[in-house]
Amino acid sequence: MSHIAKMAVSQTCPCGLPTSYRDCCGRWHYGALRLRAPDAQALMRSRYCAYVLDEIDYLLQTWHPTTRPAALTPNEPGTKWLGLEVRRHDRQDADHETVEFVARVRVNGRASRIHEASRFVREAGQWLYVDALPDA
Repeated sequence: MSHIAKMAVSQTCPCGLPTSYRDCCGRWHYGALRLRAPDAQALMRSRYCAYVLDEIDYLLQTWHPTTRPAALTPNEPGTKWLGLEVRRHDRQDADHETVEFVARVRVNGRASRIHEASRFVREAGQWLYVDALPDA
């Protein structure tokens, strides 16, 4: 059963926007709009949700083939994603954008932050994560 089916229709999206998962990032994970986030920020938010929900296939399919790892492992037991803050979303041109964010996670009681400025590119109408810029 998909996460969209498991999550309550009214459950707030893990990305932190005040809307349901189904109407927010879930639409990029499943259905007719799968993999069709309209911009880099929407893709980055949907990728955060994919990490929260262990949607490994979605993460790999939205990672640029030149930088994509061969495989990803699911969250280890005891992982709890605590929140996402988008700090900046910049458009360089129609097919290149950057998003700076902070994601908070706790693994087996130990909290940490992931602070990154990520590069995204649009190819054949699909936004893809490329990599992190140095020194976010």
